[in-house]
Amino acid sequence: MIIYNTDDFEIKEPTAVTLGNFDGIHLGHQKLIETIKNNNRGLKTVVFSFYPHPVAFFGQKGLFRTMLDPREKAFVIGQLGIDYLVQHPFTPEFSALSPEEFVDYIVKKVNCKMLVVGENYNFGKGRAGNYETLKKLGEQRGIEVIAIPSVGYGYMRVSSTRIRGLIDCGRLSDVIPMLKKPYFIISKVIEGEKRGRKMDFPTINLMPNDEKLLPADGVYVSLVNVDGIVYRGITNVGNNPTFDSDKRTVETNIIDFDRDIYGKDVLVGFYDWIRTEQKFSDMEELKLQLARDKQAAMSYPFPYLDFENKFGR
Repeated sequence: MIIYNTDDFEIKEPTAVTLGNFDGIHLGHQKLIETIKNNNRGLKTVVFSFYPHPVAFFGQKGLFRTMLDPREKAFVIGQLGIDYLVQHPFTPEFSALSPEEFVDYIVKKVNCKMLVVGENYNFGKGRAGNYETLKKLGEQRGIEVIAIPSVGYGYMRVSSTRIRGLIDCGRLSDVIPMLKKPYFIISKVIEGEKRGRKMDFPTINLMPNDEKLLPADGVYVSLVNVDGIVYRGITNVGNNPTFDSDKRTVETNIIDFDRDIYGKDVLVGFYDWIRTEQKFSDMEELKLQLARDKQAAMSYPFPYLDFENKFGR
């Protein structure tokens, strides 16, 4: 897959394109991607996305959190067999394009012959364009425009907003069917306080993108890919109240693993909530609880196990 994280590119080959933010790449997004892949015209496939997220750009910068940073989005889309991923800079100039200018820009950049969007897609300055606008503009420019209906799960529409809310509440097991994968982080391992080693419970410390949406504070069953090998793990998100820390961190104990992997990239997938963060009276009480957490992780029946196996390949 060829990735463009710039506006300085041009794809000459005729393409089938899907447009959107693709935050999370949930079932609805996957339907859009499946549609361009199944085009019967031999067109190259393009996922055309934006960075930063438009919601962050328009007034919520520093507050809005995304489910996927650019690298994580590229990892997921790369597994879906797409030819090109565009993560186009979302700038004041780009946001000011009229619907007509927006379509002409897409045509120029990616030689679009087929365009697939969600049925509720809006585009152009002030979100003035919709599917009907796009269909009309497409007909004038010789582009086949297809609208894909929303995908439902559990009597509700699957959306990034819905999934983001569940993550924010710590309901990680509930998002797996809507993502067809666990919620995850890709991060370099950084040095921490090394308190876990004193309890024979070493952890790796992660440093997610500042704009990354983290799950609610708590302890989670997780899987970790290190150097292409997947291990069971326990991941803590929060402030480590037993040690009176005021810094929010992400730390993972990789079960039956004790190697120095500082500086390595790892993927940590969140599967289920174990418990809230707690302040323990001493380290011995904490060690007893960590042993119970480990047992919960060891007995957990992981779905979508093949997802972590693909990292680094």
